[in-house]
Order: sequence, then structure tokens, then C-alpha cells
Amino acid sequence: MLKNRATAEATAAYAGRFKILPSHFRPMFGLTGSSIGVGTYLGNENEEADRGYEEAIKAALLGGINVIDTAVNYRFQRSERAVGRAISELVATGQVKREEIIVATKGGYITFDGGVPADPRAYFEDAYIKTGIIGPGELVEGSHCMAPRYLETMLEMSRANLGLETIDIYYLHNPEAQLPAVGREEFNRRIRRAFEFLEASVREGKIGAYGTATWNGFRSDPRSKDYLSLQDLVRIATEVGGSEHHFKIIQLPYNLAMPEALTHSNQALADAQGTILDAARRMGVAVWASASLLQGRLAGNLPAVVAEAMEGMSTDAQRSIQFARSTPGIDVALVGMKSVAHVRENLETAKRAPAPIEAFTKLFKPESNR
Repeated sequence: MLKNRATAEATAAYAGRFKILPSHFRPMFGLTGSSIGVGTYLGNENEEADRGYEEAIKAALLGGINVIDTAVNYRFQRSERAVGRAISELVATGQVKREEIIVATKGGYITFDGGVPADPRAYFEDAYIKTGIIGPGELVEGSHCMAPRYLETMLEMSRANLGLETIDIYYLHNPEAQLPAVGREEFNRRIRRAFEFLEASVREGKIGAYGTATWNGFRSDPRSKDYLSLQDLVRIATEVGGSEHHFKIIQLPYNLAMPEALTHSNQALADAQGTILDAARRMGVAVWASASLLQGRLAGNLPAVVAEAMEGMSTDAQRSIQFARSTPGIDVALVGMKSVAHVRENLETAKRAPAPIEAFTKLFKPESNR
């Protein structure tokens, strides 16, 4: 395993090498990260896709993208392994340093090993139930668990797949999936136990920070069963880890078709209601936007007003990425990159300054300003 983790000094030095990208790097919980990050969700479970990701990740790291996002269940562990091989090769050849790269992964969903087994039910029973990794009542929706014993197994699996002694960011993957099944009181107990495990993992040097990577939770109405309150999560983290807790980051989908992070005032603040971006800013929590291209659906055929608002971009894909990375409060816009060509096109966006706030008024007015 590669030792060490991303550091303030090394990530700042990395950013300093890319003078051609002057507005591309941002501070986040003591590190310097690129405004565009590599996502690794989509793709077939085969060697061709593995090689595509490996080459894309190497091109990204050499071209000015030092943020990589993955999950243990993405492509049944193959995405993590591709990330690990790419980083290992560049570090071994001295082209980048481990300390320059911010790597995030996630645990929460059941995963197979490289592909779907011949008998998925038998595999699940043998791998998770008979071993005691998942206990009675801990699995919801037939696929999601965040019990500490399970998270420990997934974290060790991810460390091995990535070949990293320390993972910079570890997310609870869609924890809101538990809410409709167990209710809020039990959910809070489960979150507390998960945070206790993650704080211990920080102390052991296995992760640098933790957070929640969500889909619906931070976009939902407060009356929804799957709604997440950032205020509540930070409170629990503080109760578990004290004022120096390591709950430092959240992730949620944010794009031209899913703009709720900017437009929906669904979070309680000390003196008012605000958006999740308002809440994160006040609480000192970083925000990464997933699905910047909505799995490719925002890469073309956008209305003309988007081109007017996101000036200087050559393609609709670049305009969609520019929208996400330019939004105040978004630290990183994650984009799936399965080829070197994808990386090169996305880096063209990084050469531009973020769009001014006036560009957003051409598209819509945030709910909080109405």
C-alpha cells in the first residue's frame, strides 16, 4: 500500500504547477483541490472499461485534476482497482506524489467482486451473512447497510483495492436509504454508531475525513421520509468527535436539471431557512457536486439560454460543467471520465474563469432571493 495521504503543502504545490489553470483550484478543509474531479461510476464490468479509466485517471492527474471520486460498489470494485493501479503507476514513476492527490470513496451498498456471480443470493449469504458482517435488521432495501462491522469490512476492501494506506475522504453512501425503513430515531442511532467508527478510523490513520454522499437526502423537502438535515448531522458528529470532529464534506447531485442545492431553501439555519449550500458554508462543510452531466444527458441539446449564460464554452458538456463548478459554494464538480478524450475536453473548461454570478440570473433566480 502507498503510505501517506493528501497534505496541504503537497496539494498546494500541485496546484502551483498549473499556471494555465489560474481559477481552477480551491481550498477545502486544509487541502487544495481541483474544481473538476474524476467520477468513476459508469461503465461495463470488463477489462476494456478498466483500461479506459486507468488512462483517463493518469491523464487527469498529469493535466491538472487532483480529485478522484469512486465507491467500493462502482462496477463491483473494478473502479476502485483501476484508480489504484493508475495512482500506483504515476507515483512509482515519480510523475505525481501520493500527497498531491485527493481520493474519495464510499461504503454502504452491497458489492460483488468484479462482476455478478452465478448465484448472487448464495454469494451474499456466504460473504455477508454467514460471516456475521451483516446482522439481523441491519440491511435495508436488500442492498444497503451502515453498521460499523459492515463499514469496517468495506473500508478495508477499499484500502486494498486502492492500494492506499489512508483514504482522504470516506463517505457514507446514500445513508438516507435507511430512513423510510427504520424511521428517524433509529436512523440517528445508526448514524451515530457509523460516525463513531469513522472518527476511530481517522485516529487509526485509515481515513483523513468523512462525510455523506447522497442522492435525495439534501434535495428533499423536510417533510419527506428521506430528508437529511445537515444541522443534525453536524450536531451528531460534534457529540461523537467534539468540536474537532472530522465530518468535513457532503456530496449531492447538482446540475442544470437538478439545481435544488442552489434553489431550494430546505435546511434549518441558526436564524432562518436556507439552501444546503448556505448551510454547508455556515457550518464549514465542503460540497462536491455529483452528476454534473447527469450521466451524459446534459452533454448536448441544451437550450440556447445556457450558451448565453455560460459564455466561452465550446460544447454543451463544457457549459454544464461550467455551471456546476461556477456555483458559489460548490467546491468540486464531479464528471465521469472514461477516456483520455473526456479528460482533455473537460480540462478546456478548467482553463476558463468561473462564470460570474450574473450568469445564473439568466437561468433562474434562487428561491432564497425571491
